[in-house]
Amino acid sequence: MKSITINGSQRESVGKKSTKALRNAGQVPCVLYGGDKAVHFSATELAFSKLVYTPNAHTVVIELANGDTYNAILQDIQFHPVTDRILHVDFYQVFEDKEITMDIPVSYIGNSPGVRNGGVLRKNKRSLRIKALPGNLPDFIEADISKLKIGSKLYITALESEGYKFMHPDNTVVCLVRRSRTSVADEDEDEETEEGAEAAPAADAAE
Repeated sequence: MKSITINGSQRESVGKKSTKALRNAGQVPCVLYGGDKAVHFSATELAFSKLVYTPNAHTVVIELANGDTYNAILQDIQFHPVTDRILHVDFYQVFEDKEITMDIPVSYIGNSPGVRNGGVLRKNKRSLRIKALPGNLPDFIEADISKLKIGSKLYITALESEGYKFMHPDNTVVCLVRRSRTSVADEDEDEETEEGAEAAPAADAAE
C-alpha cells in the first residue's frame, strides 16, 4: 500500500487556548494513539489533502520536527460543520508484526453480460473492511463482474483474500445486477400489446 508523509511538530500544550491558536495559524491539532503513550502534534491543513480528499487508502508516516518518526493509519477526522475545514485528526500507530483493521476501496473490473443486456450494476460496497499485517494491506480489492447476469449477485466469498481476511459475514453482497426500470416497462408494454391482440378477435366475433 502507498504511504503519505505528514510533517508535523510535537505539541507542548493541549489546552483549548493553544488548540484555537493552532487553528487560527492554519495548523491542525492531531493525536497519535496505539503506542506506549499518546503523541500530540500539529501539522498544516494542506498536509492532509492527499490523505483525506481521495477515495484511495494510504498508510501514513508521521515525521516530527524533533526527529521522531511513526508509522500509522488515519483513525478519525473531524470537520467544521459549516466551513468543512479540518478541526482535528486522530491516527493509530501501526507495527509490522501486529495486524490492523482498515477500510480498503473496491475496484470493479470486467464487463458484465447482464449490464450489456440492459441490466444495471448496483454497487453495494464501495469499500470493505479487512484485517492484515501492514505489509499485506492492498491498495484496493478487485471485484470481477464479468460473470454477472441479470439477477446475479457477487458475494464477498468470491473475492480474493490472500494475505488478509474480510471483517464481513460470508453472505455479504458486494454488488448485483438488477433489471432496469426501462426494460421492465418495455416488457409490460409488450404484454399489454399481446393481450390486446388476443382480445381483438373475440370482439370481432361478438359483432
